[in-house]
Amino acid sequence: MTPSSSLDELVEALRCLPGVGPKSAQRMAYHLLQRDRRGADRLARGLDAALQLLHHCARCNSFTEAEVCERCLSSRRDASQLCIVEMPVDANSMEQTHAYNGLYYVLMGRLSPLDGIGPKELAFERLFARATDGVVKEVILATNFTNEGEATAHYLSELLHARGLKVSRIARGLPVGGELEFSDAATVAQALRERRDFV
Repeated sequence: MTPSSSLDELVEALRCLPGVGPKSAQRMAYHLLQRDRRGADRLARGLDAALQLLHHCARCNSFTEAEVCERCLSSRRDASQLCIVEMPVDANSMEQTHAYNGLYYVLMGRLSPLDGIGPKELAFERLFARATDGVVKEVILATNFTNEGEATAHYLSELLHARGLKVSRIARGLPVGGELEFSDAATVAQALRERRDFV
């Protein structure tokens, strides 16, 4: 490979990252080659190790080096609650709240028929087997509040209800510290619809 084709290949490889266009990929490539060769080497080794060692957890479908991840093996977690999220970063966000102590199932995406992503691509049968293991009593749907996330939650809700499970959905509305004046009408309307008794 000539140097220019190697550079072109690196730029194209960087473009696979979300939100990275041709110019950003080119800047990253030049930066790694000219200013941070040690960082580039570390990135290459880290990617290689991750690709070799990481696979999906047999229980929650997140990434782990073992067959079952540490979170799923923890005896301190409430195994009767199963929170369904789209991606591992969503489970991490839930963990940062310190408000949830159950277990997770990571879909690794969301329903998106236009992109060819349906129940088969997200392995819903594996999710249903996990949710109906006899231990789970409540499934909490924590997909994102996008059109695809809402469609995924609705679809899963119907199928999980049919299997006799209690299904709940995380609430949405005004953020903590948010002010009505600066909130959009749809957010205020949703907060009003999801109001609860004040005790």
